[in-house]
Amino acid sequence: MEKRSDTGLYVGYIPGFPGAHTQEKTLDELNNNLKEVIKMLLIDGEPDLDTEFI
Repeated sequence: MEKRSDTGLYVGYIPGFPGAHTQEKTLDELNNNLKEVIKMLLIDGEPDLDTEFI
C-alpha cells in the first residue's frame, strides 16, 4: 500500500493476483475494496499463485 502525494489517495494491491489493485481516500475504504477484489477473483476458484507468502 502507498499514499500518492499527487492525488492524496491510498493505493493498494494484492501481490500474485494480476490486476488486483484499487485506490481510495481512506484506509477503511481501501481495505473494503481489496476484500471485494479478492472475493471476485475467488469466484473462479483458488488462484494459481507463483509466489508464496511467508
